[in-house]
Amino acid sequence: MNCSTIQMPSLINQNPAALDHLVINTHYEIDAAQTLLESLGFTITPRGYHTLGSVNHLVVLAGGYLELIGQPRDSDKVRQEILDSPVGIDGLVYAVEDVQACHDDWIAMGLKAQPVQHFSRPVDVDGAAVDARFSTVRLLPGQFAAGRVYACRHLTPELVWRPEWMVHPNGVTGIAGMVVVDKDPVQAAADYGRMGRWGTDFALEFADAGSLPERFGELAAHAPQRDAFFAAIRFRGGDRSFISTRARTLGFPVLEDSDRLALALPASGVLLEFADWTFG
Repeated sequence: MNCSTIQMPSLINQNPAALDHLVINTHYEIDAAQTLLESLGFTITPRGYHTLGSVNHLVVLAGGYLELIGQPRDSDKVRQEILDSPVGIDGLVYAVEDVQACHDDWIAMGLKAQPVQHFSRPVDVDGAAVDARFSTVRLLPGQFAAGRVYACRHLTPELVWRPEWMVHPNGVTGIAGMVVVDKDPVQAAADYGRMGRWGTDFALEFADAGSLPERFGELAAHAPQRDAFFAAIRFRGGDRSFISTRARTLGFPVLEDSDRLALALPASGVLLEFADWTFG
């Protein structure tokens, strides 16, 4: 971490927090996003079709996963919240065991939460369709300026964390953290800190937009031009030479130094980092 960024305070809230997943919103361009991540050496799950109307693909990793989400062009059911949110990194999702209790806790904290929602999507298991089922509670948009914040309980985790989906040709093993940009990173760190204290496997890091060039160099020019946004996903591990070669072949801007690789996905304003991160 450099001097321009702020780690989440460790003593604001002693309740533990766990990552369920991060979301990249693609709007109608999920085909292109799927191809892009596959080209970078990620194993991508088959397309999922939510009962809510959205479609998705996952990059499944130990612990939390990365979700590509989009809206099919030919669907009569429109999930408007996807289209109302910006393209790019657009979701921080907490893993919880009891979504109703999470809802009630958030309300008690003075936050505005939507009612608990239950939905599913079919997963092919040995030629048979089996429903992967989820329960979520979502905060009303705008309470965290960088993006959507919600919590999820997996009722059928065995249909998501499948061994054949968790081995990636690029060698990435997990999601280590996310960089959150806010015009007041100290206050943002305190606001997110109320939601829980992260352990040693995942961390949020806070910065203002003006500090991004110090960390990302010319890649920062491809980040969203807003006061607050989810700026970068940090992956643990990975064959950086392999990923760099693939990224350069695809024409993506790349920044390399002795212990990390960063690249930009200009079409979506997403920055990705690969390194052997440790926390705690």
